[in-house]
Amino acid sequence: QVQVVESGGDLVQPGGSLRLSCAASGSPASFYVMGWYRQARGKQREFIASIRIGGFTNYADSVKGRFTISRDSAKNTVYLQMTSLEVEDTAVYYCKQITVGRSEYWGQGTQVTVSS
Repeated sequence: QVQVVESGGDLVQPGGSLRLSCAASGSPASFYVMGWYRQARGKQREFIASIRIGGFTNYADSVKGRFTISRDSAKNTVYLQMTSLEVEDTAVYYCKQITVGRSEYWGQGTQVTVSS
């Protein structure tokens, strides 16, 4: 059983930056894709960014140019660097890992609040 743990959520002012981390307990060799999602209060969970084997990345239009996803393969950890944060970025941010066996694992989420 893979455990996925997010961290780094915080209260930040508009225009600020924040880096989220997502650590997966499984073997780095089992990595296929990891992605970030977020869910604002009263809204559905939405895709933000993903990185898959080979280093290919994908972003939602709403965060392109502001957020960057990266991976430390040795640590089996994925990061989400967020810049130029907006009030609309306020949400619980979740990480999901999909293994080469196509099993999916979600983390418990980390709260990001953008407010002055």
